Amino acid sequence: MKMLASAVAAAALIVGASAAMAYDGTKCKAPGNCWEPKPGYPEKVAGSKYDPKHDPKELNKQSQSIAAMEARNAKRVENFKKTGKWVYDASKIQ
Repeated sequence: MKMLASAVAAAALIVGASAAMAYDGTKCKAPGNCWEPKPGYPEKVAGSKYDPKHDPKELNKQSQSIAAMEARNAKRVENFKKTGKWVYDASKIQ
């Protein structure tokens, strides 16, 4: 019984130690910053086949939706200060 318990404890120790000793790269810029590109990956991505070429209109969609959300929230808060009642649906606010 003691042999089984010690074997389980040893296995748990090995598993815990292997998780703590994860691969940290060979050429680290700083501790924990050890990313290395695969062979053939370019130094500069812009202009290479790996360049995602994002459309500026697509990139602006999030900032536009955030601006609209902030406008709705301001309208809700203003209405709450006037009436004392919270109305979630901003389209129902006069």
